[in-house]
Amino acid sequence: MTASMRLAAATFALAAGLGLAAAQARPLKITLPPETAAFKPGPNREVVMNNCTACHSSDYVQTQPRGPKFGKDFWTAEVNKMVKVYGAPIEDADIPKIVEYLTQTYSTASQ
Repeated sequence: MTASMRLAAATFALAAGLGLAAAQARPLKITLPPETAAFKPGPNREVVMNNCTACHSSDYVQTQPRGPKFGKDFWTAEVNKMVKVYGAPIEDADIPKIVEYLTQTYSTASQ
């Protein structure tokens, strides 16, 4: 058997195998667990919900560190990291609104 014949046979076998797999495929249903937390009421909450929940739940925000060092500068850095490192599609005009919400709602002073 020549190399081209082996390649043709392998291609045919692969195509046949894929056809069989497609014939056996069934729709997959995934049920996500219920949301266990929600963003606290605060200024610009809707902006946060419209931007941040595309990538993660509110649980993520609630697990961030607390303390005197974690105010506006911390939240500004976190939001900028989401945009620059993780590619969050947040409009520049929304960044200060998100930072304001996170600072006022999740800072140590408001706990």
